[in-house]
Amino acid sequence: MYYGFGTMIELLKKNPKTIVFTEGSDPRILEAASRLLASSFLHPILVGNEEEVFRAAEEAGYNIRGAQIIDSYHFDRFDEMVDIFCELRKDKGMTHEEARKILVQPNYFGTMLVQMGIADALLGGATYSTADTVRPALQIIKTKPGHSIVSSCFILVRPGATGENEVLAMGDCAININPSEDELVEICGETAECAKIFGVDPKVAFLSFSTYGSGKGPDVDKMRNAAKKAQIKYPTIPIDGELQFDAAVSPRVARTKCPNSNVGGHANTFIFPDINAGNLGYKIAQRMGNFEAYGPILLGLNAPINDLSRGCNAIEVYSMAIITAALATE
Repeated sequence: MYYGFGTMIELLKKNPKTIVFTEGSDPRILEAASRLLASSFLHPILVGNEEEVFRAAEEAGYNIRGAQIIDSYHFDRFDEMVDIFCELRKDKGMTHEEARKILVQPNYFGTMLVQMGIADALLGGATYSTADTVRPALQIIKTKPGHSIVSSCFILVRPGATGENEVLAMGDCAININPSEDELVEICGETAECAKIFGVDPKVAFLSFSTYGSGKGPDVDKMRNAAKKAQIKYPTIPIDGELQFDAAVSPRVARTKCPNSNVGGHANTFIFPDINAGNLGYKIAQRMGNFEAYGPILLGLNAPINDLSRGCNAIEVYSMAIITAALATE
């Protein structure tokens, strides 16, 4: 596990948080919850039928005594939840009958627990898609003021030659298919802030198949223009682009391709032009570069909501719970 989690845990010990897991009877969730219950910095809420959750825990051999289990079908504040949801969705003509049918679904129910202040954060998606996590978050939690999109980043970690871990941030690799220039600027700001939580002093490269105009076309123009806009919006963060990946990370290549760049050769935070490049990029780093990948970490929401891979294991659930809760301390 990434050593920087110790810093996050210390933050949470000073300000403990509550996180809701929408798939309370899943064995991976139960294993992570049992581990969290043995600590004092993060309290799990498990969504599901209490009898079924305890039975699943017993069958899997996990101790979840002390866990809060909330059943959407027997929640004592469900009427209040329905009223709040109808108010949030009144522009869609939401009726109480429709709201009741929607809110018994664990992903919507869990998100409403965050909206109502019962939980500080949410982690879901061990058994359903990213869209099923993001959709209720957009409808209920909504984006931060001044933001138009939800984006994502991955944090990649591997042991360095000097004994210190090498930590990189990559965005957006999971949510926005073909972001515009202005959306890339938002992605840049959120990814850089997320990188800081992991101890990274962000040096941001807007990636392309071109460096400083060596290639031509609208895709190159998009990344160059987005980088310029980001430099103006975030003047205290080193940002450059458009840069090829080798120019971004290799000092030798940067001396030839972009000798005057304040980022070239030393980038640690990467903004990809689209989801194709981003998804491929982080997976190549993970599988062939021996990086551990943490994410996707959802960014731009009013509260921390994160998505799990359906192929996740209990260690990844535990790690993402800490990351998600740490975002709530910011």
